Amino acid sequence: MRKKIMGFARLARPANLPTAAADILAGAAIADFFSINNDFVAITDDASKLILLVVSSICLYAGGVVFNDVFDAKLDAVERPERAIPNGVVSLRQAVLWGSLLILVGLILALNVTLLSGIIALVLTASIFSYDAYFKQFGFFGPLNMGTCRGLNLMLGMSIIGDITTWWVAIIPVLYIFAITLISRGEVHGNNKNHIIKAAVMYIVVVVLLTLAIGIYTTNLLWALPFLFLFVVLIFRPLWKAYRINSPENIKKSVIVGVVSLVVIDACWAAGFSNIYVGLAVLLLLPLSLVLSKLFAVT
Repeated sequence: MRKKIMGFARLARPANLPTAAADILAGAAIADFFSINNDFVAITDDASKLILLVVSSICLYAGGVVFNDVFDAKLDAVERPERAIPNGVVSLRQAVLWGSLLILVGLILALNVTLLSGIIALVLTASIFSYDAYFKQFGFFGPLNMGTCRGLNLMLGMSIIGDITTWWVAIIPVLYIFAITLISRGEVHGNNKNHIIKAAVMYIVVVVLLTLAIGIYTTNLLWALPFLFLFVVLIFRPLWKAYRINSPENIKKSVIVGVVSLVVIDACWAAGFSNIYVGLAVLLLLPLSLVLSKLFAVT
């Protein structure tokens, strides 16, 4: 029984789930800044809505990665036989039911926040399935689709006020996840230096855009700078190592750090568009994600 439970848990990628929660907190901070001018009313006045969105996002993310393994079951039997489905811990049918339950719960919770939240959750679900079932095989549209999922997740957090006027901020996570997905293309066989170079350029663009967004729209750039510095150090060190020694192991480490560092991006948003205390609260999800990454696979 314990082995079965662990199999279901492994399918949901627990180490990645704090990053989904961080997106919601960051999105709520951004939306609140532009509507109430940085009092973070979204949390203090209606915490129940925020909690619903956080759990919704976690369920949608978990359901998405479960279905990723469902669609990849035949390939994983050859390339990643240690995963829960190919090694027989969880059957394909059980995985489909598990993923469907997670997606359904995520949609219901989002619909109970605002109509806009429900619509974004539906679009996010469609984007998740389009990636899992089809677009992941393409060199450009696969990473773009994956990035779009993360951008929509940030917008899901912003939808807490029932309106989104600053949709453009979602471009930044789209670019960032595009870069990580590019890097992951060499995770099994290595030999992806060209992808790493492209990803490094996109990382730089992400850092510049994030800095400009906070610097132009807020007066809190100094609060966000420590988070930005941490983000830069975290993502570029393993990327440089993966470039120098282009092995599957180093590439995988770069991808893992890239994924968990989403929490740091979200902490930047929160510190910039709310205050440093909210930024630190979001950043607390990073050690949780890192601990879980030691116990469960990230990719």
